Amino acid sequence: MNMRKTRFVWAALLPLALGACAVSAPPAQVPATPPVAWQAPLPHQGSLGDMARWWTQLQDPLLVELIDAAQAVSPGIAQAQSRIAQARATRVASRSALLPSLDAQASASRGFNDQLARVATTSQAGLQASWEVDLFGANRAAKTAADERLAGAQALWHEARVSVAAEVAQQTSSIRTCLAQVQVAERDAQSRGETSRLSQLSERAGFTAPATAALARASAAEAQARASQQRMQCDVEIKALVALTGWEEPTLRNRLAQPVAAAPDALFAVAVLPAQVLAQRPDVYNAEREVAAASADVASAQAQRYPRLTLSGSVGAAQVRTGGVTTDLSTWTIGPLALSVPIFDGGRRAAQTDAAQARYDEAASQYRAKARQAVSEVEQALVRLQSTAERNVSARTAAEGYRTSFDATEARWRGGLASLVELEDARRTALAAENALVALQHERQTAWIALYRAAGGGWKL
Repeated sequence: MNMRKTRFVWAALLPLALGACAVSAPPAQVPATPPVAWQAPLPHQGSLGDMARWWTQLQDPLLVELIDAAQAVSPGIAQAQSRIAQARATRVASRSALLPSLDAQASASRGFNDQLARVATTSQAGLQASWEVDLFGANRAAKTAADERLAGAQALWHEARVSVAAEVAQQTSSIRTCLAQVQVAERDAQSRGETSRLSQLSERAGFTAPATAALARASAAEAQARASQQRMQCDVEIKALVALTGWEEPTLRNRLAQPVAAAPDALFAVAVLPAQVLAQRPDVYNAEREVAAASADVASAQAQRYPRLTLSGSVGAAQVRTGGVTTDLSTWTIGPLALSVPIFDGGRRAAQTDAAQARYDEAASQYRAKARQAVSEVEQALVRLQSTAERNVSARTAAEGYRTSFDATEARWRGGLASLVELEDARRTALAAENALVALQHERQTAWIALYRAAGGGWKL
């Protein structure tokens, strides 16, 4: 009797004794120390809260509509949503491994029964339950990994939306810049055409040499070709925006033809500390969650190398009917309590643990690289933004000055005091300065868009 009690006590304490052997997983968080402060100057105006939908401040309702349309049809956002659904399903599956499973069974048959020595109808139904005692935390680790990957997938959905908004804003800014350059090119072509017309009249009157008139005609033809090439570039970019947003091209062209107000100097602000910006980057957050998930995978793989304990049970009812007599039977069992101890698997479980550890090391390296990349992208965007601000006044002054010089040279040419070569040289300089000013405005908005993406698009936990 004492021996039976001793065995029972050992059987009851076996799960606790085995559970005391805990697996050791690598740390779920790895350091990625950002710099203490930004090296590039920050924008001094704007608000942190304006970043999420900064494009609404541009007084350009078309851009707002285009971003909403592009986000609705974006395959990247749809893919991110699909990954969230997959991650949720994986989490449900991993969570179910921690709970008992219950199956129902039912059957019916009619035939000769040896025990009754006659034909009988037999029907039975029952419930079969089983539960794996998670001694070493393999199932808990799998659930932790699933939870972390779901959080990362949700962050990547935000990143996909930020990417689409930035791409649409970039493409729209590029088109508006192209259309502005078309206007510059057409004005230039019209001016050169008028110069060519006047040169031809002067040639017929004998006041201009044929070579000079030929130079004027060549300049006008060159301007027409440049304007045509610029219009072609705009058409290509408009078609790209059509594909990005799903809009009808005629509708988009009509809306783009409407004038828009000039963009403000400041659109939003950036967090002062680099660590705050890293916390707002969805891709960095996803990389951090992947490190935690990989750590849990290592723990799960290690736990597979230790014994497994399962408990099962059943309850059922049966009915036998023969010769007008019905006999009811019922059964129930608790057990067996089964212990499975791995002995030899050819190194399979050890290899799985090594592979999980290698994936963890990769995830940790990727996380650190993402953090460094995020800081670098913010720094680069800040440098470009500062540079455009510094060059803005100079570019405007240059464009105005060269335009004034061209107008004066043209007046002198009309009065016969300047040669056509001088006029064309002044024209080329004025054209280059005007195009540079338009390009600088586009470069500044591009820098704001890059800063928006680099700073995480206003996403928060």
